Amino acid sequence: MTGLAVDAPPSAVAEEASLAALLRCCVREVAGPRGQVWHAEPYVLLRVADTLLRARTYGGLALRFESAPEWLERGSWQPLSTDLLVRLVETELGGVNDEFAVQVGASRNAIAALLTARRDTPPPADPWLASEQGLVFGHPFHPSPKARGGTGWLRYAPEAHASFPLRLLGVRDDVLAEAGDTGPLDDLGPAPHGYTVLPAHPWQLDLLAADLAAPLADGRLIDLGHSTRLAVPTSSVRTVYEPQIDRCLKFSLDVRITNCVRKNSWYELAGAVELTRRLGPVFEDLSARFPGTRWLPEPGYRSADLGNRLLEGLSAIVRASPWSVCRPGVTPLLSGALAIPGSPPAEPVRWWRAYVERVALPVLDAYLSHGVVLEPHLQNVLVGVDAAGLPVEAVFRDMEGTKLVAGRHDLSGLPDRVADALTYDPADGWDRVVYCLMVNHLAEIAASLAGPGSTRELWTAAREVLAGYADSVGRPRPLSDLLAGVPLPAKANLSVRWARSADRAAGYVPVTNPLA
Repeated sequence: MTGLAVDAPPSAVAEEASLAALLRCCVREVAGPRGQVWHAEPYVLLRVADTLLRARTYGGLALRFESAPEWLERGSWQPLSTDLLVRLVETELGGVNDEFAVQVGASRNAIAALLTARRDTPPPADPWLASEQGLVFGHPFHPSPKARGGTGWLRYAPEAHASFPLRLLGVRDDVLAEAGDTGPLDDLGPAPHGYTVLPAHPWQLDLLAADLAAPLADGRLIDLGHSTRLAVPTSSVRTVYEPQIDRCLKFSLDVRITNCVRKNSWYELAGAVELTRRLGPVFEDLSARFPGTRWLPEPGYRSADLGNRLLEGLSAIVRASPWSVCRPGVTPLLSGALAIPGSPPAEPVRWWRAYVERVALPVLDAYLSHGVVLEPHLQNVLVGVDAAGLPVEAVFRDMEGTKLVAGRHDLSGLPDRVADALTYDPADGWDRVVYCLMVNHLAEIAASLAGPGSTRELWTAAREVLAGYADSVGRPRPLSDLLAGVPLPAKANLSVRWARSADRAAGYVPVTNPLA
């Protein structure tokens, strides 16, 4: 974004943010692979559908804009709009996708609505929750970063500083479905004899109303009213923090948010508990080798055995809260919030070196030493800072994105569908690690630290940190290639939206390695 005034109309800010996101996608996925991006100082120029575009940029791989993008019309540069860029993309890519323009427009409208709502509602006092609710513009390389399905979502949106009581259901014990440790859920409220309490997201119940009518009528489910405390939604929308039990709860909304339909599939429920069991020893070793490494276990889930739709739709995965794993005096903050341009620390290189040590080293070692693929993108990592604001801990979360490298773990005792959902082959696992860590995460943090200045000093420091780790483990081939500057894989979000494919079908495009 180029930085409109803070009192600019929400619609204008939403347009600027939407245009920037789509233009980044064009550079990375449309014009770049066709050799149609080049530098002509002070501009980056690109050609889309035989139309020349330009903007002043900074931030290296993160591609931040410091001037309003323009297009060349009859020899004169004119302001570029999101709607025009959508038409150019449609022409360039060919074929028919009647959803694409609608999704881009819906995302822009959602951003405007969120900005309007934020003006009237203060952020949470808790700094961690405030950071969770700060991602108004979403993924910087997604054509529709705030597109979401369903209706009535604004009252539950974290970006609107929402908070709300959960609904409590009673599940008759003969149709209760659960695994692992779900004991904390019992403290949300009493249930009649023969029933067990089950928390539910209010939006989730609205979406499932027709399916719930019969079990509510015959007593397999009963409505216990609302919880006594306000739950606070975190950046993932469907995961909330429940202060009464100091736990995060991951619900199953079954609506499309950006690329994915966000639900807890039955095999992911079983997989979360299985991974928590297996990852305990892994994180014990990582925290011993890399002090400050933390994670948020997901020890259990609870639902109702009322057919697959309600088993998935009513499920709640229990997750530890970050405050419960950070040591006293350490404040957890969402990495995605740290990537938003703001006031850099007094010693940015020292801060950055500490950040890379805390975040990158355990991620790389989890893959190389343990065959575990963490998914350290900006919404899956919390960074614990001390009283001076220096990164001293990294907290990894979300078992849905964590996988095991095929061939390095014995999964023979698991159902095939659960085992398949838990694994990546080695090459795919490495691509996922490198994309999330280097492209999605560190590149964005570096751009925010450097501002309009060069990121070169930061990447030199990062290279020193990573080279030291590589030397300590014998310079395995993946790390040698990374340090040698091989191109990095960047997830192709525009391409998967254009193809109307599931997110798991998303491919990668090569981008410049800033360690080169």
